[in-house]
Amino acid sequence: MGSSTGRSRIIREAYFESPFYVPIVRRAYELWGELEGHTGRQLVRRTGGLVIGPPQGSLVTGALASAEAHGVEHQRLTPAEVRRLYPPFQPDDALIGVWESRAGVLNPEECIGTMLQESTRAGAELRFDEPVLEWLADGDGVEVRTGMGRVAARRLVLAAGAWMAGTLPGADLPLEVARQTMFWIRPRDQSNQAWFTPERCPVWLWETPGGRMYYGFPDLGDGPKVARHHGGLIVNPETVDRQVHPEEANELLGFLDQAIPSLGGEVSDARVCLYTNTPDEHFLLDRHPEHPAVLLASPCSGHGFKFAPALGEALADRVMDEPSRLDLSPFRLSRFAGQHPSIAKS
Repeated sequence: MGSSTGRSRIIREAYFESPFYVPIVRRAYELWGELEGHTGRQLVRRTGGLVIGPPQGSLVTGALASAEAHGVEHQRLTPAEVRRLYPPFQPDDALIGVWESRAGVLNPEECIGTMLQESTRAGAELRFDEPVLEWLADGDGVEVRTGMGRVAARRLVLAAGAWMAGTLPGADLPLEVARQTMFWIRPRDQSNQAWFTPERCPVWLWETPGGRMYYGFPDLGDGPKVARHHGGLIVNPETVDRQVHPEEANELLGFLDQAIPSLGGEVSDARVCLYTNTPDEHFLLDRHPEHPAVLLASPCSGHGFKFAPALGEALADRVMDEPSRLDLSPFRLSRFAGQHPSIAKS
C-alpha cells in the first residue's frame, strides 16, 4: 500500500539528483552483493542505464556531474547514436544521451522478503498488522504503544514511509505524499518485443524539453514498465484513490508515441504508488530535534529504494552510537528550519 512494491526498481550510479548520493549508492551495491552471496538469491540484474534529455536539463547535467565527480564509467551519446544502439528509443536532435554500465534492476518484493528472512535468522522479532498508536520518549529511552501492547526500548527509528508525518503529531514535518501511477505496456507489434528484453534494453530515464520526467524498465516477464517521475496529486495515504484512470494512461501513451513509438501499444496493468516528498526532493535522515533517542528516517521523494541496505547500516550505526560510515549531513531536518518555523535546529 506504500512505495516499496511494483516488481522493479532502478539502481544507478550516475546520480542526477546530486553527487553526494554516489558514495551511498556504491555502498548499497556492495551490500546488495553481500546479501546475494549470503543467500544465493539474485536481487540485482544489471542492464546498463540510459538517460535522455536536453543538454542543459537537470537530468543530463546532473548525471554528468555525478559521473565526472566520482569517476563513474559513462559515455555521452548523440541522438543518432542512441537511435542506432537502441532502435526503440527515438530522441529528436535537440536531446542527448548518457549511458552508464553498472545500472540495473532491483526486485523490491524479493529484496524485502530476503531482508526479512535474514533479519529473523539474526534474531530480529518481526511484527505484522500491528498499528502504532503513539510513542513516548523520556531520559531513559522510548516506549511505543501499539494495538497489541507496549514496547520499551533505548532507541526508536521511525521509518513509516507515506505515513511518516502521522508519527509526529503536531510537528510540521516538510513531507507531502503524492499519488503516482505506473504502467506495464504491451508493445504495439509483437515483432518488437525482442528489443525490450533485459539483454537489449537498459533501464532508462527521459526528461522532455518541457521538464517532465519519465522512467522505464525492460520486459522482466510482464511487459516493460513505464511511469512518470513526480508531478502527482498531493493526497492522504489513508484516502488516496487507488484506481488508475484512462486519462492517466493516455498521458503516458502520448509520451511513448513520441519517444518510444514501438512500445506505445496498450496498457496490460497499472498500479498506484506513493511518493513521500520533501521540498528539495532529498532525503530526511536525522535525530528528532527534541528526543535524541528517536531517529527519523524518510529516504524518500521517489528515489530511495536502491539505498536501503546502506541507509539501514548507517541508521544502525547511529542507534548504536557508532561512527557513521556515510555522510548523512545533507539530509538533516534543520535545513528546512527557515521554511518550517516549528522545526528546531538539530
